[in-house]
Amino acid sequence: MRPTQGDARQGVQEGSPGPAVAPRREETPLETLSSLCAMLAAYLFVIAFIAQNFQIPSPSMIDTLLVGDHLVVDRQTPSLSSRWTPFLAARSVRRGDIIVFYKPHSETPGLILVKRAVAIAGDRIHLRDGSVWVNGVRQAEPYAVQPAGNDQVPYRDDFPSDLSGMKRWASSDLATRDLCQNIQPVDPCLAQIAIDERALSWVQEIPQHLLGGDLIVPPGDVFAMGDNRADSLDSRFWGFVPEQNILGRPLFVYWSFQVPQNQPETASLSGQLAAVFYEARHLWDGTRWRRTFHVVR
Repeated sequence: MRPTQGDARQGVQEGSPGPAVAPRREETPLETLSSLCAMLAAYLFVIAFIAQNFQIPSPSMIDTLLVGDHLVVDRQTPSLSSRWTPFLAARSVRRGDIIVFYKPHSETPGLILVKRAVAIAGDRIHLRDGSVWVNGVRQAEPYAVQPAGNDQVPYRDDFPSDLSGMKRWASSDLATRDLCQNIQPVDPCLAQIAIDERALSWVQEIPQHLLGGDLIVPPGDVFAMGDNRADSLDSRFWGFVPEQNILGRPLFVYWSFQVPQNQPETASLSGQLAAVFYEARHLWDGTRWRRTFHVVR
């Protein structure tokens, strides 16, 4: 029997086998490892040079940033330029930038903070009644939460005119820490001792940078402060931020979660797991949905 015209067009004859199908080749363990290494390299490149996530742990930047905000941090723009990465745009930190950085003279190794760069290298800065003056000009800071009139403290709000007041504050606070070994947990107490001791050292260093009542920011450094001026341990208390300590600049909030006020800050594994389980249970009602993709300025 001759095949019909339709059969000829289809290239299939009655009773003939169908087209051959190539057998599926399984991925070898070496190929799997190679794929995982490529993904890991891409991930490390992104977090090292382009963007990284960061969580706000303290109220020092209220109302700009809230405790529980999770940020995407731009590591590209504020990075120091290098001939090894000519394809990445870079610029120096500008006055008013919000920066994420490793805390200098840190009481906790690897402690990362987020503050605002209120003065850069060469600037002359001082505070009067909580307001920032840079190079003789009072700065307009609508984002800053200033201390109430009856809550102003000269060593903090008239910086750096009352160094003796800062010394008294740090010395008095340090005197209350003598019994740290009897306080549980002991780590926060020891950290506070380191903060007080650094404040006392900073008081001794400040006169080297003073000129006519202004603090002069040295080359390669910035002066950083929290927007919540009455509740921020910042450059007023521990000194300048070296530019090489700066990790990046926050871009936007990708998720914001209402952290319980009574939840203690802890770096222990058990504390971190407890926080994760709490967030999982209260994901819907604890999320600040209006802050999703909020741009940080």
